[in-house]
Amino acid sequence: MLNTWLSDSTIVLRKSVDSWQQALDICGKPLLDAGLITTDYLTAIKKQHEKLGPYYVLAPGLAMPHARPEEGAKGLGLSLLKLEEGVSFSAEEFDPVDVIILLAAPDKHSR
Repeated sequence: MLNTWLSDSTIVLRKSVDSWQQALDICGKPLLDAGLITTDYLTAIKKQHEKLGPYYVLAPGLAMPHARPEEGAKGLGLSLLKLEEGVSFSAEEFDPVDVIILLAAPDKHSR
C-alpha cells in the first residue's frame, strides 16, 4: 500500500541536514513540486513546532510532521526523507530523528 503513496520522486536520501527546519524543507519539496502542498503548509508545521513542541516525533528516530488541511494541503500525499545522520527535533528521548515522513491531506477524512 505504501508504494501507492511513496515513489522515487517522493523519497529523498541525504547524509545529513543542518537543522530540523531544513529537514522539513527538504522532505516537503517533492510535495511542493507536485502541487500537493503550499509553502504555507511547511510554515504552519514550523510554527506549531515552536508553539507546541515536536508533537509529530512519534518514536525514536521517527517524525511524521503534518498540519491542518486548510493550512496549505492541496492534495493527498506522503514524502519521506531518510538521513544517514539524524537531526535533533528537541524531542528528548526520541532524538536524533533520521526518518521524516511528511503527510498532506486536503481534508480531515482523506484515506
